Amino acid sequence: MMDDAFKLAMPADRRSCAVFSSPHSGREYPVQLIRRSRLSLPQLRSSEDAFVDELFAAAPDAGAPLLAARAPRAWVDLNRGPEDLDPALIAGAGRVGQNPRIAAGLGVIPRVVGEGRAIIDGKLSLAEAESRILTVWRPYHARLTELIEESRAAFGMAVLFDCHSMPRDALNATPSAWGRRPNVILGDRFGAACDRWLIDLAADVFGEAGFLVARNTPFAGGYITQTYGRPRRGVQALQIEIDRSLYMDEARVERGSAFAAVAARLTEVTRRLAAIAPRALPMAAE
Repeated sequence: MMDDAFKLAMPADRRSCAVFSSPHSGREYPVQLIRRSRLSLPQLRSSEDAFVDELFAAAPDAGAPLLAARAPRAWVDLNRGPEDLDPALIAGAGRVGQNPRIAAGLGVIPRVVGEGRAIIDGKLSLAEAESRILTVWRPYHARLTELIEESRAAFGMAVLFDCHSMPRDALNATPSAWGRRPNVILGDRFGAACDRWLIDLAADVFGEAGFLVARNTPFAGGYITQTYGRPRRGVQALQIEIDRSLYMDEARVERGSAFAAVAARLTEVTRRLAAIAPRALPMAAE
């Protein structure tokens, strides 16, 4: 079991309404997962958003907390709902309705990693799945909720940046308006998770740092963005996806030669995102 469910880097002076979350960068692989898996460690790590917590590590210096997973996504997926149990993997899990993520093996306890490779042979018990949720998923989300509420109480608004990376192959069918592939995807659940000003501002910040930005395709935001983004209640949520091939060797899961340069650009992006000032809530319709 994991000793701690997350890593939390807090600013010495919390002067930003932003909260940064990195739910898929966990790389502390439990021995029982490695022993039971049919995959090599690099294959297991193919679903990991490797080094994303490092890319956004400037958040505390910019006045904002950075919450990051310790456990890997192959153990428990923090960007899925706790009820998203896959009956094809978990003995005793109830049948679910139409859920394409579970059907693909990407429930809260994943059945597969990248390219649809099965993590283990056989099934897990329902008790084991529930234990992972209890010891990893619930503490992470409890702390994330607290951080958001602290920002909202202190500043009148919280802005959650949910930070991820994506395989280069995920962008094969996603040309930009200029015919070039984007390397950053911003997801706001098509306007449901944050107000337009935030995604516009974030797109400008990334664009000025030299990134090519697209919105909501192919990633509009997962469970975290959908659940926490409540603009009319003072919580803005935006998912950020970075093309892994910019900074790492995807096959080896190692930092690439451009890692330092990309990290420096993202440090400036992080500082500018953390400097976003709260905006007034829109008037509710009468």
